[in-house]
Amino acid sequence: MKTNVRKFLILFFLLGIGLGVQAQKKLRSHLNYIDGYNNLAIKQMVRYKIPASITLAQGLLESGAGLSELAISSNNHFGIKCHGDWNGERIYRRDDNPNDCFRKYNAVEDSYEDHSQFLRKHSRYSILFSYDITDYIAWARGLQKCGYATDKAYANKLIKYIEDYELYIYDYKSIASEKNKGKKISDKQQKRMRSAYITHGLLYVEAGTGDNFDKIAYDMGFKVKDLLKYNEVPEDFPLRKGDIVYLEKKKKKADAPYYEYVVKIGDSMHRISQRYGIRLKNLYKMNKKDFDYVPTEGDVLRLR
Repeated sequence: MKTNVRKFLILFFLLGIGLGVQAQKKLRSHLNYIDGYNNLAIKQMVRYKIPASITLAQGLLESGAGLSELAISSNNHFGIKCHGDWNGERIYRRDDNPNDCFRKYNAVEDSYEDHSQFLRKHSRYSILFSYDITDYIAWARGLQKCGYATDKAYANKLIKYIEDYELYIYDYKSIASEKNKGKKISDKQQKRMRSAYITHGLLYVEAGTGDNFDKIAYDMGFKVKDLLKYNEVPEDFPLRKGDIVYLEKKKKKADAPYYEYVVKIGDSMHRISQRYGIRLKNLYKMNKKDFDYVPTEGDVLRLR
C-alpha cells in the first residue's frame, strides 16, 4: 500500500473515525480423488446437511485418497468400524487392536451414504448439526472433540486438506446463495462504511457475516488481488465473521512479547500467521517446518 494511503488510514484510526492461504504443492492422487468424489460429497451435503468439504477431507485422510488397503479391499473410505448396529459384510484389519472389525461395502457410494447416516444417527455427533454448514473449522473441531478419531491433530489435518485443496468451494456449490456468488458489484451500489484497526503495527478490518474479499476491496478502495496477496489466500477463500483481513503486507516475525504459541484444536499455520501478522513462509521457516507439516494440539511454535 502506498505510504500516503497508510498514513491517511492511521490518522482516521487515531481520531476514532471508522473507515490464503499460501499455495501448497498438490498431490495428483488427492486431486484425482477430489475430482472423482466431489459430486458425491455435494449430494450428501444436500441430503444430510454435512459440509461437502468435511466429507471430502475425511475421505482423503481416512482412505489415503482411496489408495489404502481398507479402501481398496472393502470400499470403506471413512474408517468406520463395525460397532454393534452393523449387520452388513465385515473385514478384519489391524488398527487399535490386532484384529479390528471394519464395515465392508459393495461400492464407494455406499460408504459415503453410511458415513452420513453414521454421523446423523449417533447422538454423540448431534452437536455438529448445530454448526453453520459452511463453518468447516467448527465441524473439524467438533469431530475431534466428539471422538471420531483419537489423533490429536485430526481436526487440524482436516482443515489443512480443506484449505490446501480449496475444498470449501464444494460447500458453496450446494447452497442456493451460490447463484449470486462471483457477480460483480454494481457501480451504483453504495460503499459500506468499515472501521479500520491496527494490530501488531498492521492495518486491518474485521470480516462481517457473509463477507468476502470482493466486498471488502470495494468498500476500502483496494484491488482484490492485493488483499488476497496480503492475506496469502486464493481467490474465493471463505471468510468467517471476525476474521482479520490485512490491508498491507504482513511482517517477517511477530512483535514482542509474542515469542511462542501453543497450538490448539482447529489451528492451521495460516490462521496462526493471521493472528500474529506473520508471513506464512516465515512462520514455517522459523520453526524449520515444511509445508506438509500439520500443527498438532500442544505443539509450541516460534513466532519471532
